[in-house]
Amino acid sequence: MIPSVKNKENKFSRLLSLDVFRGLTIALMILVNSPGNQTAYSWLEHSAWNGCTLADLVFPFFIFIVGVSSVFSLSKAREVYHTPSQQLFAKIIKRTLIIFFIGLLLNAFPNHFDFSTLRFHGVLQRIAICYFVASILFLTTKIAVQVVVMCTLLIAYWLMMTQINVPGYGTGNLTIEGNLAAYVDRLIFSSMHLYGKFYDPEGLLSTIPAIATAILGNLTGVWLLSGYSYWQKWKGLMAVGFLALIAGGLWNMEFPINKTLWSSSYVLWTGGWALIVLAFCYWLIEIQGWKTWSKPFEIFGANALAVYFLHVLFLKLQIVIKIHQGVGTPENLKLFITNTLFGWVSPEKASFLYALSYTLFWLLILAILYRKKVFIKI
Repeated sequence: MIPSVKNKENKFSRLLSLDVFRGLTIALMILVNSPGNQTAYSWLEHSAWNGCTLADLVFPFFIFIVGVSSVFSLSKAREVYHTPSQQLFAKIIKRTLIIFFIGLLLNAFPNHFDFSTLRFHGVLQRIAICYFVASILFLTTKIAVQVVVMCTLLIAYWLMMTQINVPGYGTGNLTIEGNLAAYVDRLIFSSMHLYGKFYDPEGLLSTIPAIATAILGNLTGVWLLSGYSYWQKWKGLMAVGFLALIAGGLWNMEFPINKTLWSSSYVLWTGGWALIVLAFCYWLIEIQGWKTWSKPFEIFGANALAVYFLHVLFLKLQIVIKIHQGVGTPENLKLFITNTLFGWVSPEKASFLYALSYTLFWLLILAILYRKKVFIKI
């Protein structure tokens, strides 16, 4: 008996646990990105260099989720609607360019595209590149090939970073200014176009291992779409997650876990945590059926890229707008709000309360859109 289109659609229907994981990631991303002042609790800050805090998990989680989601959408288009490969490639290219351009717009604001200082790298730009490569690989290669590509990228990046001589700094220098990735960015783009002048956390060379993060998402998506039972899928997620953590921890001794470098050990460490957190959501929602707690995160996940763009845009607007209060230097709107509403507590608490309020503000906006069934697709 040939399965109906409806039955096939059910196989590729949205996985609530994945949507909730995406929403958790976006909510944490807004919380981390939005301190009310220059202070923050240590667990909301990125590592100064080596190491991995809660904040350092957010970006790789999102790239991992992009890989998983792409497999779901591309598989549905190919197997349910029999969309020709050419159309799928065109869609991937179009989406890649849109996300990349939106990232450039965010970088350009509010400087009106000053090309002498425009930063070409960025969060959305990296997401676009990772999405493009991982999606094309999924459509054109077998799973075994994708595993080989992922491992090759991680090993090749490790060898490049530790064995290639950097002029003036030597071989195997993994300091903030002396590492190969920072040198390549300065060489190609000049310090005027980099986030940190000496380096860029979303730079060119460090995007190579970030692609491996997206490929891990691909492989996870294929596993979740397989014919195994819920329990078998959960066990697989947990097992590979713990193995990745062990491998990342061991590699850390040779190639330190580092978000800015997006080191190979960082890919495995954060990938392991991504698999375990997804497995936890999967167990709660798909296996146990406990869904009532998840609605706020489902709402965050429904318009993930849109709310990322908007929350950054409005943060920048608050910094640009100056509030004059008599004599002295005017303060920006964000500081004004923080000091006015939360000036009665310590700077760290005030900063956190602003970030929490800002996150809840976007939850309210997204809840309105969700209720009206407005989903902004990019």
